[in-house]
Amino acid sequence: MIITIDGPAAAGKGTLASTLSEKYHLAYFDTGMIYRAVGLEIRLSGVDVNDEQQALQIAQTMTFPRMMELAKDKRLRDSIGGEYASIVAAMTSVRAKLLKMQQDFALRPVYADGTPAKGAIYDGRDTGTVVCPHADIKFYITASPEVRAERRYKEFIAKGVDISYEQVLQDVKIRDERDSNRSSAPLKPAEDAIILDTSNLGIAEVLKKACEIIDSYQKNS
Repeated sequence: MIITIDGPAAAGKGTLASTLSEKYHLAYFDTGMIYRAVGLEIRLSGVDVNDEQQALQIAQTMTFPRMMELAKDKRLRDSIGGEYASIVAAMTSVRAKLLKMQQDFALRPVYADGTPAKGAIYDGRDTGTVVCPHADIKFYITASPEVRAERRYKEFIAKGVDISYEQVLQDVKIRDERDSNRSSAPLKPAEDAIILDTSNLGIAEVLKKACEIIDSYQKNS
């Protein structure tokens, strides 16, 4: 079984995806981490993040072991890391290079320890439209920019990051604009995606709705 969960930043995709992967014993693939890893590698190399040729060269040498190593760096998940990931993800050549890596995972899904899995759950922005258009179930998780900014702001404060809510909101809106208007795979729900707006829902409510849909699919398949 392949499940995709797409949506804008801080909508709750990661929490839902990781919880569902454990409940249904599916391998978890955070596609955003690939772009964050490439962005962080660019950042560590000191090259211009807007230089597509340099970004492509780094993407061509990116491996899963290197991604796992970069995932330990706190900068992968900070605000700059998110900005770099968004910029890199808008580059057509970089997306094309990393797309095959993501699609191959659906053919041979594995858990974090490398053991085979019977299915996978994808967390990203175009997993239902581009990466796995034939996924069994597609979710699109969204929320208002203000709600998402508040969530991200609280995360930053908990981590000791000195940033204002206004700055976070501005960053969220800029990223939404970039992701929605990129020429390659713009952020949008798949035509057959199930849309869940989490603006006024807690994670327990969202999880309940998602599980009902997955359970119904398994029962009828």
